[in-house]
Amino acid sequence: MPRQSRQSSRPHSRPHSREPASRRQTHPVDELLPVPRLALYGFQHVLAFYAAAVIVPVLLGNALGLSRQELVHLINADLLTCGVASIIQALGVWKIGARLPLVQGVTFTAVSPMIAIGTGAGGGTAGLLVVYGAVITAGIATFLFAPLFSKLVKYFPPVVIGTVLTIIGITLIPVALQDAAGGAHLIGTPAYGSPKNLAYALGTLLFILALVRVGKPLLSSLAVLLGLVAGTTVAWVCGDVDLGVVDQADWFGVTTPFHYGMPRFELFPIIAMLVVMLITMVETTGDVYAIGEITRKRVDADTIARALRADGVATVLGGILNSFPYVAFAENIGLVRMSRIMSRYVVAAAGVFMIALGLLPKAGSLVASIPHPVLGGAAVSMFGIVAAVGVQILGKADLREERNTLILAVSLGAALLPTTVAPFFDRMPDSVRAVLDSGITLGALTAIALNLVFNVFTGRSTMDIDWDEVEDTGTARPAGGAFAH
Repeated sequence: MPRQSRQSSRPHSRPHSREPASRRQTHPVDELLPVPRLALYGFQHVLAFYAAAVIVPVLLGNALGLSRQELVHLINADLLTCGVASIIQALGVWKIGARLPLVQGVTFTAVSPMIAIGTGAGGGTAGLLVVYGAVITAGIATFLFAPLFSKLVKYFPPVVIGTVLTIIGITLIPVALQDAAGGAHLIGTPAYGSPKNLAYALGTLLFILALVRVGKPLLSSLAVLLGLVAGTTVAWVCGDVDLGVVDQADWFGVTTPFHYGMPRFELFPIIAMLVVMLITMVETTGDVYAIGEITRKRVDADTIARALRADGVATVLGGILNSFPYVAFAENIGLVRMSRIMSRYVVAAAGVFMIALGLLPKAGSLVASIPHPVLGGAAVSMFGIVAAVGVQILGKADLREERNTLILAVSLGAALLPTTVAPFFDRMPDSVRAVLDSGITLGALTAIALNLVFNVFTGRSTMDIDWDEVEDTGTARPAGGAFAH
């Protein structure tokens, strides 16, 4: 009997020992798709990303009084750096890059501080030089601080990460709605919020929803791209797409390092940018957790450190190549969720497209000709998904606990303060306003501070994300690039 029991146990032990090997197949994040699909899905990321990518140099350039030629150079430099940064983040180099489908873009958190820094330095290219000095310094600090910050992740439980992501989505939705109404440049004119603009936006959104509703994997994965193409085509037929900018643009343009001169390093601008990068580190941490949740890929302290190093390298590169601070873009996280295409090589392909657009102003102008209402209609769904992922992560926190509920409630209120009571910040000193006049910054700082007061300093335990459970519910599926949620 003992021999029989040992013999009978062997057939059961062998399959069990081989079970992990059978499950160790290519994860959708590491799946290398055929070139045509890489190109299609990568270009979809570019279209979803483009409007938000170029808005930062446009806002800053206009605020500093730059000429049209200087503004075009800023946009090309931004796109080129975005492409390089996205490839580094997606593919990884040494200990740099999360190796996740994260698109890198200029952080909105830095817009107000950079405008304050640039105008305080006299505006124009002279102001840009002070901005670039602060950007380069902050990028180096981010790279060096990344390993230590990743060890502080335990102080960012789901209640903080979920709150930050929800704030990012809620803060970005008004930007999408503004585009849906025709764009910020039309505010105060009869065209802003006109029925025609809202029709373009609503038509694009409904077209995307219809493609997703059909349920065909290919149509669903390309829903945003097809929606943008369809909306732009309808607008062109109606005579609302201006291609004159494309004719005026050059075919080729190269961004040279320190195009405007050598950066100037001044103390207070550097301090303001360091605070901005601290917030973007929290933002990137939330984005990495979000993409890990969506793709069912484990995220640990090393992943966070590699992602933050990529932010630091991209920010230093941005300062050298006449661009700005970089962060993982929440917009494209929403696109990953919608398309269910999780390969990081798709983001690398998007990076190649962005580099090409940065070197080919005419091609970039063609993409820029997509009407604002069409972009706004598509962006509403993607920004909303970012907020939804935040709510999903908040579901891992015990919101029945009053303290956690207060962290979420007060942080949401703080995030809405800059947009609802703008005069309050106008009365602040420029150095303070440069840091706090941002819903994402103020909301994230509030969530972090309240978590320290309510949970960390009191020694209360907080719930962490169970990555074993996340992976168990995801990696057993075939590597086809689509998970059901």
